[in-house]
Amino acid sequence: MGDPDPHEATFTPLTDPVEHDGTAQELAGSRPWERVDRAQAACDGATGPEPPAPPLCPHCGLAGERRATYTGHHVLLEPRHIVPAHLVPGGHRWHVDTDGTAWNGGLEEPSPGTTCRIPHQLACPGLTPDEIEPWRWLASVRDENARRARQKADAAGWPGRLPDTG
Repeated sequence: MGDPDPHEATFTPLTDPVEHDGTAQELAGSRPWERVDRAQAACDGATGPEPPAPPLCPHCGLAGERRATYTGHHVLLEPRHIVPAHLVPGGHRWHVDTDGTAWNGGLEEPSPGTTCRIPHQLACPGLTPDEIEPWRWLASVRDENARRARQKADAAGWPGRLPDTG
């Protein structure tokens, strides 16, 4: 089957019932894109508190701009910030349609001149960059390059480490 393509989107499957307003809702019979949308929001760290809870970040307490997605779940966006999409890591580019519904732009390269919104967690002062992991796709590319470099070194007969001259 080979190694996965590091440039392909990865989604976290959500197999358990989802808590919503305190009741468990089974995903059986739901539309397929609902699982993908919620999984992508979870991966992006862009899940927001559901109404009637206030749109406050659980990590720093600041208010975000809560927007519904097409599945009816919510994302917490950084308020008042519209940025050029090419400056935002893939998978963290959120767009808001004219009706106010938010959707994630995924990993595809944005069209020139496109703008987007960012999830609050990318700018949250309560999280470290390691907790946010905005460049997960780049980490997978680096891991793949490290694997290929080791493979090349092994094929060339280079020693894995210097001999002990002790």
